[in-house]
Amino acid sequence: MTTILIIDDDEAVRRFLRTVLNGQGYRTVEAATVGAGIDVLTNTEPDVVLLDLGLPDGDGVDVLRAMPERHVPVIVLSARGQEGDKVVALDSGADDYLTKPFGSSELLARIRVALRKQTQNAHATPEVLEVGPIRIDQPRHEVSVDGREVRLTPMEFKLLVELARNPGRVLTHRHLLREVWGSSAADQSHNLRVHVAALRRKLEPDPAQPQWLVTEAGVGYRLREGSRAKG
Repeated sequence: MTTILIIDDDEAVRRFLRTVLNGQGYRTVEAATVGAGIDVLTNTEPDVVLLDLGLPDGDGVDVLRAMPERHVPVIVLSARGQEGDKVVALDSGADDYLTKPFGSSELLARIRVALRKQTQNAHATPEVLEVGPIRIDQPRHEVSVDGREVRLTPMEFKLLVELARNPGRVLTHRHLLREVWGSSAADQSHNLRVHVAALRRKLEPDPAQPQWLVTEAGVGYRLREGSRAKG
């Protein structure tokens, strides 16, 4: 049974999440503090973590920074809706971020994405990445969309690979700049925008309304999962 760890100090929120998740067949484990959350993570193996940031003994980011080496998908559920809070949480290792209040349907969809990504990572070969219609053959440096080959520059290829290694996950501007251009590239956000625009022209049916490489305003970019784009 899939186990979801809820770390939130609000009993009403935990009760709501427990009801929604148990109703979908998930097993839930709960913690109300940073310390208790870290203890549960150390001694159990949840499949997904739902994490609040405002905890009585610290910040939820402290949980992210103290997590064991094995990667467990973390979805932050927080009333903090500022871009800066999102960036800090995502840069600290969170996979997704939902601002309270949120709907149960959206939460369940985000959980399914996190679980699907875990399954794909467990069975994926590192040489070939497939996200939606996009197929990336890393040894050959070949990319195709719905079977149609597209030609990318070396930096476009590197950027796409980083996004495809984290399907469905929001990658912050800072993360992408660091991983693709290097640790000294913090001031090259314009360069990142230019390369994202170039990728969209080559990958998207309509670059002006991207279906796969989507923007998280003020935060970063996400390569959407699925066999067919929605919305």
